[in-house]
Amino acid sequence: MQIGDCRLLLGDCLEILPLLGNVDAVVTDPPYGIGADGKSFAVRGNKNKSDYFNKTSTWDAERPSRAVFECISKLAARQIIWGGNYFTDYLTPSMGWLIWDKGQREFSLADCEMAWCSWNRAARIFDLPRSAATHEGRVHPTQKPIELMKWCLGFLPDAHTILDPFMGSGTTGVACVKLGRKFTGIEIDEGYFDIACSRIEKAYAQPDFFVEAPKHPDPKQESMAL
Repeated sequence: MQIGDCRLLLGDCLEILPLLGNVDAVVTDPPYGIGADGKSFAVRGNKNKSDYFNKTSTWDAERPSRAVFECISKLAARQIIWGGNYFTDYLTPSMGWLIWDKGQREFSLADCEMAWCSWNRAARIFDLPRSAATHEGRVHPTQKPIELMKWCLGFLPDAHTILDPFMGSGTTGVACVKLGRKFTGIEIDEGYFDIACSRIEKAYAQPDFFVEAPKHPDPKQESMAL
C-alpha cells in the first residue's frame, strides 16, 4: 500500500527486509517477548473494533530473532530501537539511550520505557504522562504517543527515509507524515496493518501547520514484488 510518501507492507519483516534498499534510519518498537499480549485489550472509543482486540493475540509471545537485527543493521547505520533493554544480547553497547518518563508513579506499571540508539551520545529523557496522549486513541497495547516519536525523529534531522519493521498501529509513520519524512513500514498482523493505513491517511488529511502541507494522496495497493 502506498499512501503519499509512506510505503506500507503487510508481511513478515524477516522475509521483506532482505528485499529492501538502504534507508537513512530505522525507528522501531519490536515485540519484547514479555507477554504484553497476555491480557485482553479493547480499543477505547471504537466499539466496532473492540471485539478484534479482545481476542488473545500472540504478537508479543516471542522476541524477534537475531537475524532481524542483523538485517536492520545492514539497511541503516542509525537506529532507534524501543525496548532495547530487552535486546542487549543482540545490540552493541551504547551510551545513547532515549528514555520516556511516563509520569505514572502511582501505578504498578513501569515508570519509563527505554530506546537503544546506535550512537554514543548522552542519554536524553522525554517527559510526557501517558494520560496526556489519551486523545490520540489507544489501539495497540504498547502504542507510543505521536509526540514521543516526533521527538525521536528530532535526533535524526537529516534522515529523510525512515523504516519501521514492526509498524504496529503506525505511530512512527504518522510522525513521519507530520515532519515531512518518507516512511516504510512493515506489519505482520493484518488488523494492525489496516489501522496503521487508516491513521496515516488521517495524518495526511490533517497536516501540522508548521510542516508544508502534503498533497492528500489516493491510496494505492502495492504488490509484494519488491
